Amino acid sequence: MSSTTDQVADFADLAATTLLRFATAGSVDDGKSTLVGRLLHDSKSILTDQLEAVEAVSAQRGQDAPDLALLTDGLRAEREQGITIDVAYRYFATARRRFILADTPGHVQYTRNMVTGASTADLAVVLVDARNGVIEQTRRHAAVAALLRVPHVVLAVNKMDLVGYEESVFAKIAEEFTAYASDLGVPEITAIPISALAGDNVVEPSAHMDWYGGPTVLEHLETVPVSHDLTACPARFPVQYVIRPQTAEHPDYRGYAGQIASGVLRVGEAVTVLPSGRTSVIAGIDALGESVDIAWAPQSVTVRLADDIDISRGDLIAPSANPPATTQDVIATVCHVADQPLAVGARVLLKHTTRTVKAIVKEIPSRLTLDDLSQHPNPGQLVANDIGRVVVRTAEPLALDAYADSRRTGSFLLIDPADGTTLAAGMAGESFASQARTTVQADDEGWDF
Repeated sequence: MSSTTDQVADFADLAATTLLRFATAGSVDDGKSTLVGRLLHDSKSILTDQLEAVEAVSAQRGQDAPDLALLTDGLRAEREQGITIDVAYRYFATARRRFILADTPGHVQYTRNMVTGASTADLAVVLVDARNGVIEQTRRHAAVAALLRVPHVVLAVNKMDLVGYEESVFAKIAEEFTAYASDLGVPEITAIPISALAGDNVVEPSAHMDWYGGPTVLEHLETVPVSHDLTACPARFPVQYVIRPQTAEHPDYRGYAGQIASGVLRVGEAVTVLPSGRTSVIAGIDALGESVDIAWAPQSVTVRLADDIDISRGDLIAPSANPPATTQDVIATVCHVADQPLAVGARVLLKHTTRTVKAIVKEIPSRLTLDDLSQHPNPGQLVANDIGRVVVRTAEPLALDAYADSRRTGSFLLIDPADGTTLAAGMAGESFASQARTTVQADDEGWDF
């Protein structure tokens, strides 16, 4: 094995063993923030002054014990209302792994925030109140996790202390959720009975549930296998900036700067520039001011090509042996995140990696009904928090991978061209949604691409 291959392997192993990105989700008052606070508190990942501040606020409210939810509910409005509004990111570590945690809101109107928090997650913790069981918002969060291809889902059945720690209650909820999430295509589901308030099975095993022999939440987070090996995917290099110093020292230097989205780039490799389709060979790679023979995701580098090709921001450099297909007809599943509806015929901007193009929504074939996973055909529009299939026609070709193959180059945003508002987050290609399409009607208003 060559030394450069060893470097790539060592980098992938380091990422896989030391970092886990995970998101929490659940309905209102299911205890997400309390669970996160318990994780931070019991794993000794909070500072003394932070705990003292929480104790002071809790005492002002007349509470006997510190309200650990305040460790994540940082906004003033969140503390006043006792709810989570925005995504709260927390960074902590144990002896076994580092963590980036996204605590997402439970209100239906904030489902868009869960999309943000889970979009880069390797694992999602979905909380359920043991008294209420699986409800519509639980199904919504499971659907979002499945759409975003989150590989691991933990069902945390919380507030077991309020149902007498009954095994039958836990078993019924776990069976219902597992069946639903499996139908969505979630590859791995782990159910854990907990009490975030009392600390049962969060960091330490519960003394009240001897019938449960599985891991605690933290133990599972520390040991779940997670791969960050972006080098296993085909190389994708979206160009962010063209570097032309035109100085006496570098009169002919032309480099293309950006972050490698996936895969490995090597000097001497034949590449194709998309969407133009022009081909060349990598003549050099510059990283941190030094020339290197190899670079891999997610490094930021400057690539130099052997041929003088017209390349600008938004172009994609990929191996000629395995380039993505280009298309102007994007078929995808979207999570609508704006207050304003997304209707058939809407003029939008589509942002994919570093490329932004004009587009029009040609069809909305279906909207997902979360109760039974049925498809409501041809709804005409999607409103806030809807999940549906869309067909978008772009003004220029895009080099899109299927989201199932690459979360980085298979995702995109739909943006309102008038004010820059993000309308929807899209996942290209297959999903659990229906692939049925209707005939695309011609557009007569000047945006018929």
